[in-house]
Parts: sequence; C-alpha cells; structure tokens
Amino acid sequence: MVDAVTTTNNATNRINAGTTMLASNFETFLALLTSQLKNQDPLSPVDSNQFTAQLTQMAGVEQQLLTNELLKSLVAAQGGGGLAGAANYIGRDATAAWSATKFTDGEAGWSYEVAANAASVRLEVLDGSGNVVWSGDAPDKTTGVHDFSWDGEATTGNDGQEGQVYSLKVVAKDAAGGAIDAQVLTRGRITGVEMYDGETYLTVGNSIVPLSSVIALEEARTAQTPPPADEDEGLLASLASTFNPLKLLS
Repeated sequence: MVDAVTTTNNATNRINAGTTMLASNFETFLALLTSQLKNQDPLSPVDSNQFTAQLTQMAGVEQQLLTNELLKSLVAAQGGGGLAGAANYIGRDATAAWSATKFTDGEAGWSYEVAANAASVRLEVLDGSGNVVWSGDAPDKTTGVHDFSWDGEATTGNDGQEGQVYSLKVVAKDAAGGAIDAQVLTRGRITGVEMYDGETYLTVGNSIVPLSSVIALEEARTAQTPPPADEDEGLLASLASTFNPLKLLS
C-alpha cells in the first residue's frame, strides 16, 4: 500500500539530497568561472555571449536551490497539517489492517477476517522477536470478521507479559488445502494521535497504528441507557390499567 505519509518522507529525502548536490555543483561552478576569468587570454577574451550564458546558468542554480528550500518548507507544513487533520478522528471507531497490540490487563485482542468459508483457520500469536508463543484453531471459520482474545497462556515459550507487544498471524485453507485470503485487523475507538519519524499514528484501543493502515472509519456508537426500574414498573401499571382483555370478549 502506497500512502501519502510515505510519499512525503520520500520527497523530503530527495529534496535534501538534491539540495546538497546542487550546492556542491554551485560552488564548483563558481570556482571554474573564477579560474576561467583569471586565466583567459587577454588577446582573446571570453566571448560576451558565452559569459552571459554562464551567468544565466549560475542564476538558474541559485533559483533551483531556493525552489528546493521552499518545497522542503511545504513538505514540513503538510506533515504538521496531517497531525491536525488526524486529530479530527479522535472519538471515532476505526478498523486498521494491523496485527500488533499491547498485552493489557491479562489479555490481548484482535479481529481477523476470512474471505470465504474455510475448512481450517490457524491462528498464531507472536512476541516482539517474532517467536510463536501460542498457536491454535480459530474460534470461527466462516466468511467475515471475527474477534479473538488471547489470555496470555503460551503453548510454547513464555506466557504473555503485561505491557509487551504481541502480533497475530492467520492462515486459512479450504478443504483441498488451498489458501484462502485472510487478514488480521485492529478495531476500536481512536483515543489519540501522535507523530513519529514524520508519520502520523493513531491510538486504537491498546494498539498504536499508522494512519495509512486504517481501512474504515465509523461514527462512535453510544449505548442507550435503559430507563430506571421504577419507570418500567410505572409504565407496566399504566398499560395494565388501560388494557383489559375481558372487554374484547364482551
């Protein structure tokens, strides 16, 4: 996936490299021009047209250096704008194609998506070094998005450690052993944004995901508060007093 943040970083790197190269060429050009003027034949001086052309080239180099500096400022301004724009996502529910999350309060949770009904779906929990610490069958093999929670009990290696980051891997196969498309998702409420190395990241649940990995955003759902018990009893009493099934038989 190519994202705007990656493109911005690449542009910044190219501008920095180009500025260094042009500055070096500019200094070399001045040295050559000065040497040319000092060592020209007095009886056959440099043609004025050639001299004008060389001065024009020097001005072009200066203009290019200025343009690159302005582009660098523009790229930096866009990076700050990305953080401000991402702040508007706080409070919304996000779905990201991201597999890393923090083990918190004795569990780590993910979602996984299967493209078609599968004969087998295998899940693996990996630690920060890429070692498999738990593996087993997925709780649901049908098409769609399903949730999975790991309680930290390891089948190999060490049990889950509080505050450590773990990732999930999913492998789905059909009855013939063929691969079925599947991916790991991180879903939850966006509670914060931050910049790291020029890239915007969102805090989603117990995960920190790059903005480029977000594939869906929704308005936050709020649970409806049930009415108090005494109001329910009063409503039932009112209905009972107004509705008498014996009247329907008379």
